Amino acid sequence: MLPSPSRLPPASTPGNAASMSNARDGSRSANRPNRWVPWAKVVVFLLALAPLLRLVVYGLTDQLGANPVEFITRSTGTWTLVMLCITLAVTPVRRVTGMSWLLRFRRMLGLFACFYAALHFATYFWLDQWFDWASILRDVTGKRPFITVGFVAFVLMALLAITSPHAVMRRLGGRRWQRLHRAIYAIAVLSILHYWWMKAGKNDLAEPLIYAIVVTGLLGARVIWALRRPLRRQS
Repeated sequence: MLPSPSRLPPASTPGNAASMSNARDGSRSANRPNRWVPWAKVVVFLLALAPLLRLVVYGLTDQLGANPVEFITRSTGTWTLVMLCITLAVTPVRRVTGMSWLLRFRRMLGLFACFYAALHFATYFWLDQWFDWASILRDVTGKRPFITVGFVAFVLMALLAITSPHAVMRRLGGRRWQRLHRAIYAIAVLSILHYWWMKAGKNDLAEPLIYAIVVTGLLGARVIWALRRPLRRQS
């Protein structure tokens, strides 16, 4: 019995062959990011751990300098700012280059920013203050304003880290979760203010100025895009 016309395979015309080839190429290119992204995440994870490993090696080999507490505090604070700036840079770089796969690294980078911030404050609570809660409370409540704003930034960062899992996002709802995570902009400003005030007492504002310029540029780009959005809708 001959197959019915509906069951016959499509004619292998040049047009069909070309479309099928394009479809296969498109599916391959769509699947390529899924193959290398997990490995890239492993690499990024190890690179993000490198500053901590460096501190451990320096501690074991007695290379933390004359004031180890200050060295650890400065290093963890610096890497908190670096990770925060890299996290904020993901969206602008993605918009400019069209590399949407960068978004897959943003959550990890943000969590590492919180991780180094936690180490930064653990150094202050433990090695600097030796859990003198009365002294810590005085610092946090206004005796030393740079610690006050830094502590507020850390609390906000911890809140974003706690609410970062997908399960929490689903429970909060997309819009509320997105509004909450815009607090990263306030965290960036407070972190710069914390660093600026801390260095102002030593008349050493070169590094805080660099970070302030970077954060201003990253936040300024978002403001410009937000202002352009209504104009695009009108046009």
